[in-house]
Amino acid sequence: MPDGGRLRVVALISGSGSNLQALMDAATNDGAFEIVAVISNHADAFGLERARRAGIPAEVLDHRDFAGREPYEAELRALIDRYAPGLVILAGFMRILTPSFVEHYAGRMLNIHPSLLPKFRGLQTHQRALDAEEREHGASVHFVTPELDGGPVFIQARLDIHPGEDAATLAKRVLAQEHVIYPQAVGWFAQGRLRLGEDGRPWLDGAPLMSPIMIDTATGSDGPGMGDESPQVRAARTR
Repeated sequence: MPDGGRLRVVALISGSGSNLQALMDAATNDGAFEIVAVISNHADAFGLERARRAGIPAEVLDHRDFAGREPYEAELRALIDRYAPGLVILAGFMRILTPSFVEHYAGRMLNIHPSLLPKFRGLQTHQRALDAEEREHGASVHFVTPELDGGPVFIQARLDIHPGEDAATLAKRVLAQEHVIYPQAVGWFAQGRLRLGEDGRPWLDGAPLMSPIMIDTATGSDGPGMGDESPQVRAARTR
């Protein structure tokens, strides 16, 4: 892990914080990282209560209290940097970030998105997948870049869409997979295994990934764990 200690992580949220909870649980069990602060743009976000119960500082910075995006982000950046994080994670933070803000955290900001990117960027991904009559759906973790949901993806979870399934049921199944792959991703980063290369591609264990690691719940195959390299990692490097 970086510098021989636990990686300091700041989480940005807007809502219930179920992915935040999965990450807090992983931090307790893993030891490679710690969540040092949770920041929300909504005072009533339940994720703040999750943080408080865990003894983690919970901060509110409401974007509606600012005249525009730039002054809000200036204050948000100052608040984040006060905690000196090695990684910033977006866990349901429903704000589009400006390029200057994103570039300040280049290579050390992650996001999780409920689709198999590059498909279905933006909102309402589950209904859009159903409307498009997709047979598969899932979730992706990527490095954040100025392009909305367009940063380099390095791990995904894929599942089959069931006949007659509605968006709510599909969303629930996808969310369960998010709770698996986001802690996995943060763990890799915390252990120094994952980084964003100068070539703009994700690197894992010293080699570039040619395609995202795929956890395929449809076939039952697993992605790589925190220890030894898996066949999925080797395959992703050679595709």
